[in-house]
Amino acid sequence: MHSPPAFIQSCRGGVGADGRCRYRRSGRNDADTNRIARLTHNAFDARIRAVTSPDVSHVSSRDNPLLKDLRKLSHDAGAYRRLGRLWLEGDHLCRAALERGVRPAIAVFSETYWPQAKVEWSGAAVKTIVIEDALLAAVSALESPTPMGFVIDLPEPLVLLPNAPTVILDRLQDAGNVGSILRSASAFGFTQVIALKGTAALWAPKVLRAGMGAHFGLRLIEGAEVDVLDTLKVPLIATSSHQGEWLHQLRLPNPCAWLMGHEGQGVSAALAARATTHVRIAQPGGEESLNVAAAAAICLHASAATSVL
Repeated sequence: MHSPPAFIQSCRGGVGADGRCRYRRSGRNDADTNRIARLTHNAFDARIRAVTSPDVSHVSSRDNPLLKDLRKLSHDAGAYRRLGRLWLEGDHLCRAALERGVRPAIAVFSETYWPQAKVEWSGAAVKTIVIEDALLAAVSALESPTPMGFVIDLPEPLVLLPNAPTVILDRLQDAGNVGSILRSASAFGFTQVIALKGTAALWAPKVLRAGMGAHFGLRLIEGAEVDVLDTLKVPLIATSSHQGEWLHQLRLPNPCAWLMGHEGQGVSAALAARATTHVRIAQPGGEESLNVAAAAAICLHASAATSVL
């Protein structure tokens, strides 16, 4: 539970159940005491409202500019770049953002959820918007729309850290794969993900949903040129379906950078030539190759296991 504001703590007689100050008796007569109490109560109530009353607006028109922006952010993979903001739909993503210290610009709730939300999510964002249920549902790209979401500012571009445990994405196209790899990277202690040009947008709505909050614990660099890899000072390991050392027989360097390639084409020849090590995953079942997200999870887990041995 959050501590009350300083001016609440300073009430000499403490704070009553009604949120008002209790007053200790002094040498003043009852009339003076009551007059001072009324004046103080009024000033106190005004200050309480200024601190604890959220900036709440209600939206009932489908032509509202915010709704138009939310539709774009929900359905257009590149809208976040143009608008400079992200739409986090659903309580899971919203909680993940708050847990990582993200301060939302706007919290959005449906009308029917608002009575509960103002208790559970009070003060979560700078501004709160309550939207008619049907209008908010129309914004969603989900089969089952959620009753809440956050609008947050797009993080500023980050500088590559040369010694960080890193995952490099080479032209991956599927948003689900990209989001799953971000989850694996976060789970297994990789702190930096570099998406080379041609890779699905890291902050696109489908990638955000597939990432399940992993975005907020990672350093994400997107749209990078291949030459940026020259600044990495950790060994570069490339995955392959047909050549290289067997992963289960290899002592992996730590930290390192894993290179994950295009779903159909794999790692490009030019990038593979930069790698210090090539690995493949044993598949005794006889399948030709693994889904790139599954392969990434196996490889990143192998690195994590090596680091704790």
